[in-house]
Amino acid sequence: MTKTSAPKKRPTLTIILGLVAVLWMVPAIGLFVTSFRSTTDAQTTGWWSALLKPFTSAWTFDNYVNAFNGAGAGTGQSLGGEFLNSLAVAIPATVLPIMFAAFAAYAFTFLEFRGKELYFAVIVGLLVVPVQIALIPVLQTYKAITQATGIQITGTYPAAWIVHSAFALPLCIFILRNYMSTLPNALIEAARVDGASHFQIFWRLVMPMSIPALASFAIFQFLWVWNDFLVAYIFLGNGSPVLQQGLLGLLGQYNQGWNLVAAGAFIVLLVPLVVFLSLQRFFVRGLTAGSVK
Repeated sequence: MTKTSAPKKRPTLTIILGLVAVLWMVPAIGLFVTSFRSTTDAQTTGWWSALLKPFTSAWTFDNYVNAFNGAGAGTGQSLGGEFLNSLAVAIPATVLPIMFAAFAAYAFTFLEFRGKELYFAVIVGLLVVPVQIALIPVLQTYKAITQATGIQITGTYPAAWIVHSAFALPLCIFILRNYMSTLPNALIEAARVDGASHFQIFWRLVMPMSIPALASFAIFQFLWVWNDFLVAYIFLGNGSPVLQQGLLGLLGQYNQGWNLVAAGAFIVLLVPLVVFLSLQRFFVRGLTAGSVK
């Protein structure tokens, strides 16, 4: 019986990685410290001066209260209202692509039809298409629909949902298809022998077993939409501003509200942090499944 040797300790590598981690955290630490400083202190001294003299520096929680209540925001709406707008955009834009992509991934994995591999290759190729190059064509399409039907799409939540969902579908299909291909085929065949339809197999077997992959994509998509500024600004405008637009408004007319922006940034961080911590146990498992045959 051979004994496995313990991994060698590399103190130099540990020190280097520790320094890199500290350097990576410096901006976040500075932002956190600034969020508790007054406007005057934030404008006249560096954030590190508060750490050098922690007991003589003035600390305040008012920045968080003012940021959430909309004090200093140039959007005409409290950050609390923009918080709800962000949820109204992010949740449907995460659920919708999962719903459609799950059906497509099931078809690519368990159904046989002509051109299946070609269609899947085309979908994977769409991963390299950035959303920015499609903004003008999408706006023109929305305008044409409005002119033809009289239904106003731009400036509404569905306008942002459609864009986010459409560009999320290729990645979602790719992740789910790779994961579903690792599911035990014997279990699927046994369900078919017992008379289960594809719809029953999909909902009662495949979807419950695909939760790690679903959670992995949900984290990616939710964080992407939650942090998005461009799509929300173009398709929603100032009528339903999201948090990213609210952060910009917190700067004020003369860009003096950096302490409010710092506090607002940590308010914005709360929901993504909760989402990631809730689903992190599925994250790595969902991404790595299907990578090794």
